Amino acid sequence: MTEREVVEVIGAGLTRHWRVDAVRHETHTPFQHVLIAETAHGTALFCDDERQSADSTQLVYHEALFLPPALLAARRERVLVVGSSEGVVSQLAVAAGASVVDHVDIDPDCVRACAEHLPYGYTPGELAAAERHDGPVRVHYGDGAEFVARAADRYDVVVVDLPDERPDDPDAQLNRLYSVEFLRRCAQLLTDGGVVVSQAGSPAQWRNATLRAALDRFREVFAQVVPYVSDEHEWAFLSGRLVAGPDPVAEMVTRLPQLPVAPATLDADALRARSVLPFGIRRS
Repeated sequence: MTEREVVEVIGAGLTRHWRVDAVRHETHTPFQHVLIAETAHGTALFCDDERQSADSTQLVYHEALFLPPALLAARRERVLVVGSSEGVVSQLAVAAGASVVDHVDIDPDCVRACAEHLPYGYTPGELAAAERHDGPVRVHYGDGAEFVARAADRYDVVVVDLPDERPDDPDAQLNRLYSVEFLRRCAQLLTDGGVVVSQAGSPAQWRNATLRAALDRFREVFAQVVPYVSDEHEWAFLSGRLVAGPDPVAEMVTRLPQLPVAPATLDADALRARSVLPFGIRRS
């Protein structure tokens, strides 16, 4: 029997091959091909053959995405999450003290498959409650750009957690959620001292065009941009706020002991070390 693989494109002329040990769920939704499968990294989510998360590394990714902006923000009571189908960011936000988490995702089939088949993120019962808006997490299904454009609420932290930008595919609908216009609209939803964070691509020298472009856009919109470049994953994240502080890293470190729960994958030393962009990007 032929061994199944997911062939993931990770750069020009470069692919990564994931051996599929067992398929837990597979479907073509109106938006994407969704595969949840057993791999060498545990149960993993693939969307259009791009690995989104895996059991062994998802917490490293999600804490690196959410905790630095949550610590940078003046408050973390109200959180908006755009994308992030698995629901881990919503759970982290509640654990960090949020009383309201609005989670908007365009693909209900993918979100529900994640709850049913992934060992992390929403359980089916948690998702059902969030769909009813019964509790602190309120799930909304729809286009993230449209939700942000019509939102009347204000948020302390806005999280944009999407598959990687696709500059070679101008028709990809998710590209709109990486634009300067979308960032400006997110910024308009912030409370005083609020923060917008986005997944911003890879810091690897041979794969960093997305990070460079994201950095330019964040600097156009925000007075202060604070990176977190994960040392245990392959992604960087950018946090922006409209009013610059004198020492944002010191703010994060000072607030870290005040979190209701201790992070599992980062500490004060990580916040200090990983808030520095790669040398090649700083030099240019």
